[in-house]
Amino acid sequence: MKTIKVEDAVGHVLPHDITRIIPGVVKDTPFRKGHIITKEDVETLKSLGKENIYVYEKKRGMLHEDEAAHRILKAVANDGDFSYTEVKEGKINFIAKKDGLLKINIKLLEKINSIGEIIFSTIHDNIPVKKGELISSTRVIPLVIDEKQIQELEELTKDKNLLKIKSYKDFKIGIVTTGNEIYNGKIKDAFGPVLRKKLKEYGDFKVEQKIVHDDKEIIKKEIKNFLDEDFNLILCTGGMSVDPDDLTPSAIKSIGGELVTYGAPSLPGAMLLVAYLDNIPILGLPGCVMYSKRTSFDLILPKVLAGEKITKEYIVKLGHSGLCRDCKICTFPNCGFGK
Repeated sequence: MKTIKVEDAVGHVLPHDITRIIPGVVKDTPFRKGHIITKEDVETLKSLGKENIYVYEKKRGMLHEDEAAHRILKAVANDGDFSYTEVKEGKINFIAKKDGLLKINIKLLEKINSIGEIIFSTIHDNIPVKKGELISSTRVIPLVIDEKQIQELEELTKDKNLLKIKSYKDFKIGIVTTGNEIYNGKIKDAFGPVLRKKLKEYGDFKVEQKIVHDDKEIIKKEIKNFLDEDFNLILCTGGMSVDPDDLTPSAIKSIGGELVTYGAPSLPGAMLLVAYLDNIPILGLPGCVMYSKRTSFDLILPKVLAGEKITKEYIVKLGHSGLCRDCKICTFPNCGFGK
């Protein structure tokens, strides 16, 4: 960039926008990049505090911010998952084109942000996102950047996905609700409506519910019936505490398969059970799912629906950030819960 006095700038092309900010009054851009400066502009520029301006001089090995931004976009674009805003002042926004679970290559992101004069800012990894949401922004810091930095980014991102949205799978979901008081009609089931509402956040799934009384063999039978009918996600509610009448955990365990955990370092929802039978997830849900805004179930549900297997390692890590603060206005997943 070459610096010249405003009085000598007539006829030159502005290489960047010039903004005007008066707090509480106005924020606008009276001069856009590419504008050819006229005599009439000189006094206006001075009123904006511009005694000198930059003039862009193209040099070999140096890139203007917009040219660099286009190169960055080409290097990291995943057009199946994102749309992109127009390049402006070297900045591009990434917008989700579909619902799903956001996956970020964090190590790659850190390498990009270590290059020098390129920044890449994202929302949090492993959270559910909706179509139309802002996911990430990138820009170069200076008006002109050494091309070697862009080349380094291009090499780092070659054959790699920095950002990806995993679509939710087509699940048939069976709910087995246990409780003599519900089965006998003494109280109305509250779990079914809550679960249907939560599942609706992620798509239109086929959902069926069976209500049974407190009998271990009957609970097992209904779970197996769902599996025989090709349901590929089983949610078990009721009977999940340590009372002698609560038989759901023992029924799930006795089916066979892999028990990942009975218990999670997350509140609400410590009594969460996660098991797999032939890679089909079977979840035992604690009673708090009925009445708490968000629980451990909300942390694992989008991962399960995206086809990811819940591991013991993941459950253990929930001890850090697994405490819901029960905010008056819930902003989940745009909060610290489970991050």
